[in-house]
Amino acid sequence: MARCLPILFLLLAASVAAADETLPGAKPVPRMQVLPLPHDQVSITRDGVELTRYHFAPDLERPFLYPIMGPSGRSLTRMGHPHDPNGHSHHNSVWVTHHDVNGVDFWADRSPGKIRHVRVGEFIDGDDQAVIRMHNVWVDTGSEKQLLDETRTVTVIPWEDDQWLLAIDLVLTAKNGSVTFGDTPFGPLGVRMAKTIGVHDGGGTIRNSEAQVDEKEVFRQPARWVDYSGPITRDAHEGITLMNHPDNPIFPSAFHVRNDGWMGATMSYQKPVELKQGESITLRYGLYVHAGVPTTEKIEQAFAVFRELLLLPAPENRR
Repeated sequence: MARCLPILFLLLAASVAAADETLPGAKPVPRMQVLPLPHDQVSITRDGVELTRYHFAPDLERPFLYPIMGPSGRSLTRMGHPHDPNGHSHHNSVWVTHHDVNGVDFWADRSPGKIRHVRVGEFIDGDDQAVIRMHNVWVDTGSEKQLLDETRTVTVIPWEDDQWLLAIDLVLTAKNGSVTFGDTPFGPLGVRMAKTIGVHDGGGTIRNSEAQVDEKEVFRQPARWVDYSGPITRDAHEGITLMNHPDNPIFPSAFHVRNDGWMGATMSYQKPVELKQGESITLRYGLYVHAGVPTTEKIEQAFAVFRELLLLPAPENRR
């Protein structure tokens, strides 16, 4: 019987090959895929490997993206401040929020402002990008008044050497009366870096498009982009470049950064923004998830791709 086993294996292999030949209409498997998961999560993968995950459970203070996987296979972001996990529990990897919307705080946890998921817009797979579109509402839980409707589009684009680009597009619409985004450096986008990448904890570095370095020079200064890079393994340095799109209402805008490992893009710092009833503001931010500590030239190449990226229209506007 043992002598027959190799023959049986050959027959089995031949039958499998024959089965494959019966699928002439088989389509290529998309390289980039959106995978809905239990517990209100959506994973975006490249060649079957997760790059990031969108969390939108109803008990959350706001939706967020975690992890943000670098080329080494480790997340370049974390949940919470490494030295103040309670006071900074709102530092949720990559998150959208604002400190002052009609005087309501959407920034901190346990505050009246909550961003609630309403429905899924669409999921798109493809070789050159994966897209999720979500619909949210910004609510003042003190009065249960809905202040803003939000359409959020997250696009992930593969890049060379296991790097990738992430674009976050926001359309915010005043829902019940006018809405004012107050003077604050907190919002609309925050990024909490992994502990070892921070300047203080890991010896990382912050740089911006204006050749300024670390918190002392970069703090609340206008720029087109800010990069945070540092050690992620004993052998690898990696990081994230946070980019402000030229089509945003305020460009360049100030970036709020800290040597303890976080950076954020502002939209109404020193200049409040008002929306009348029914008016919308469209915002686009990008993250270049990269290996090493890239040169300015490499970051500018990624910025150029992000700048020209076309936003897919909503399903009802397609033909």
